[in-house]
Amino acid sequence: MRTLPPRTRPQRTALVTAAAAALATAAVLVLPQHAGAAETSPIGFGAGTTGGGSTSAVTVSTLSAFKSAVTGNSAKVVRVNGLISLSGQVDVGSNTTVMGVGSSSGFTGGGLRLKNVSNVVVRNLNISKPVAPSDGITVQASTKVWIDHNSFSADRDHDKDYYDGLLDINHGSDNVTVSWNTFKDHFKGSLVGHSDNNASEDTGHLKVTYHHNQFSNVYSRIPSLRFGTGHFYNNYVAGADTACHSRMGAQMLVENNVFRDTKVAVTTNRSSDVDGYATLRGNDLGGAATEISQAGSFTPPYSYTAESASTVVASVTSGAGAGKL
Repeated sequence: MRTLPPRTRPQRTALVTAAAAALATAAVLVLPQHAGAAETSPIGFGAGTTGGGSTSAVTVSTLSAFKSAVTGNSAKVVRVNGLISLSGQVDVGSNTTVMGVGSSSGFTGGGLRLKNVSNVVVRNLNISKPVAPSDGITVQASTKVWIDHNSFSADRDHDKDYYDGLLDINHGSDNVTVSWNTFKDHFKGSLVGHSDNNASEDTGHLKVTYHHNQFSNVYSRIPSLRFGTGHFYNNYVAGADTACHSRMGAQMLVENNVFRDTKVAVTTNRSSDVDGYATLRGNDLGGAATEISQAGSFTPPYSYTAESASTVVASVTSGAGAGKL
């Protein structure tokens, strides 16, 4: 999708800004976390996602074999061995685990589509250069999804619309966790909610947790969230123009993250006719600006452990991406 030019509005009132600042310094329970420890099940909104579970795995190394292996809704575990070139996207059925073998397996040129499915796990894949209109991964009208320990990348050598999103979540999708991934060298990182005009389908849905991801030289959409509810914690963002973007009434909790060389860490008042909401607490902004026109009210309905921002860079750089399981 094309990025509209930002239409920044004036800050609402000094009162709202003061409220956001107060929330940023609110007390939060922070417990230590083993750096890089790979969870055996998702934390956050995607909790309970099992994919193919303990089903015996099948290993594939060609596109035709992969397409056949991920078709249908029966329980299945598909291991991808090697790098497979794509043109477009491959549809993945429900109750599926897709996992790369080693540190250099995956897909280039296109990606995966999860459409009208549930209970899907995608782990340990390299997904690169998804030529538009294909995303690296599209989650569409789907629920219970875990995207974990993958390496997403493109380049910044082309026009911003040459590649599409690295990970886009849309059309009323729900209960998604995005954890321990790397996103590198791209313009449009992760879009949640594809359009300002899709309120009827998206309102009350698009609940997504992002934790322990690394975003390096990604221009924007880290993530961009419309209508939904997002929890963004313990992530490391470096080299962004605009990182977290809450819009069209979305609620976003931005907690214990690290931002470096980033112009705007969090905004709620760009590019859409309706502002979003954001709560900031425990972040290391590294000098990045914030544009909070509406203080948020979201409290996560699940148990989780947030580590201090002071240890996030070490944890994420050592533990995120393919080959780190």
